[in-house]
Amino acid sequence: MMVNPVLVEVTRANVIESRHRGAISVFDGDGTEVMTVGDVARPVFPRSAVKSIQALPLIESGAADAYEFSRADIALACASHSGEAAHADRAASMLAKAGLSAHDLECGTHWPTRQEATIELARSGGQPRALHNNCSGKHSGFVCTCRHMGIDLRGYVKAGHKSQEMVREAMEAVTGAAHGEDSCGTDGCSIPTYAVPLSNLAKGFARMATGQGLGQRRAKAASRIFEACMAEPFYVAGTERFDTKLMTLGAGRIFVKVGAEGVYCGALPELGLGFALKCDDGAVRAAETMVAALIARLSKDALGEEVGALSHQVMKNWNGIEVGIVRPAGELA
Repeated sequence: MMVNPVLVEVTRANVIESRHRGAISVFDGDGTEVMTVGDVARPVFPRSAVKSIQALPLIESGAADAYEFSRADIALACASHSGEAAHADRAASMLAKAGLSAHDLECGTHWPTRQEATIELARSGGQPRALHNNCSGKHSGFVCTCRHMGIDLRGYVKAGHKSQEMVREAMEAVTGAAHGEDSCGTDGCSIPTYAVPLSNLAKGFARMATGQGLGQRRAKAASRIFEACMAEPFYVAGTERFDTKLMTLGAGRIFVKVGAEGVYCGALPELGLGFALKCDDGAVRAAETMVAALIARLSKDALGEEVGALSHQVMKNWNGIEVGIVRPAGELA
């Protein structure tokens, strides 16, 4: 098995304290490989990084139009949000438009991932609900699609349910990779997640960005999803989140989505490029550095320089003293 190269270093007092290995794949809409680092054929679970592809049935079924979903609603359907009040309220609003409620969600319950939102909720005497789950927007999209199509909602998170069959079909068609039982796991929000090569994920995001190879209807849906996320990045992630920062900075030129365990997928629509990467040890700090350094390298303009600055993350101790830096290394340096 190929050993992936070191792509991120963490320093302290100018000494390298830690190293993170990873792999990167970049493709264009024609299916041409633009950049490869490490073993991009090794299957990985993309987890939440592919929520934009999983949202295709919401658009293609006509559910988003039937319930008059806004760009912010569609963005939330692709989100791993922080559970802030605005996120929970919007998920509730999406459900209400379809005559549904939080009781119809099967994603599970957890406190908001943003500390300030958790403190605010607890101080008000509230308790976490499924609406605060970081995947509540995606699940709201699933159940609203089912309601629109007249499909029984119960058990919609199971692999054999029509909802997940539609998602699996979209994933296979867009990435070109088989999503079979032998590569199927269970995600944190209980839906199936499939391990596929980074190269297929990169091809898929290039297709989402360009529409090439998707057919007119699906290409239009993909474009609508990307535009919504780039226009409403807060609803894709949240306050001070890295995805929000990158897409806000990009102003319609960058689409990114983090996944658990150090995965990132995204696209640069104006360049017609899609990418996928994974930090081997699952570290978020390293994956963020990798994606910022990669976008800077691919952009090669003023935007690239601004994004590149985010690839160097200064570490401070509890007294606010700068003690080190997380920085690109190897082929990303």
